[in-house]
Amino acid sequence: MTNELPLTKEAILDAAEQVLRRYGPDKTSVIDIAKFLQVSHGTLYRHFASKAALREAVTERWLDKSIAEPLEGIADTAKGSAAEQLRLWLETLIKKKRMYAVDDAEMFVMYADVTLETGDMITMHINRLMKQIASIIERGMQAGEFKPDSADAISRAVFLATSSFHHPAHAHEWSSETIEEDFDTVWRLLLSGLK
Repeated sequence: MTNELPLTKEAILDAAEQVLRRYGPDKTSVIDIAKFLQVSHGTLYRHFASKAALREAVTERWLDKSIAEPLEGIADTAKGSAAEQLRLWLETLIKKKRMYAVDDAEMFVMYADVTLETGDMITMHINRLMKQIASIIERGMQAGEFKPDSADAISRAVFLATSSFHHPAHAHEWSSETIEEDFDTVWRLLLSGLK
């Protein structure tokens, strides 16, 4: 069981994602991933110190590609008002989380588990998202659309105020009949505080 190709971290992460999707995060072992790559499990441990480190790396990459990078595109666009841009950013985050909870359930479950286990990586992800919100809010303040304040503090408040719509701990609530109405209510409250 040997593979002649050089093994990179990216190749391991690609394989790990495929195997995790096939068997689910609870049933996938490092040995399963090694078999998929046709290498010994010891080879994987040269790149990742533990199964937890491998799961964290897979989750971090998934969050970057699936959530943070698409949202960065919205935050970097200066089209429309800052309020429209902020609402689009929030709706996109919410839509992506709901979509992944259904369409990529294995990765979403692993992400939800990692949020409980790994503080540093999730904190970095959340900080990246809050910086995106802050850039939209700062643009709104500079344009006179939003009242002057600390963009960083406001972005944190916006993120926390909307967490029930995008945090995986609340996924069971996302199918509620009133979820859209609830978001609209929170959005109106946030917008009135920004203006």
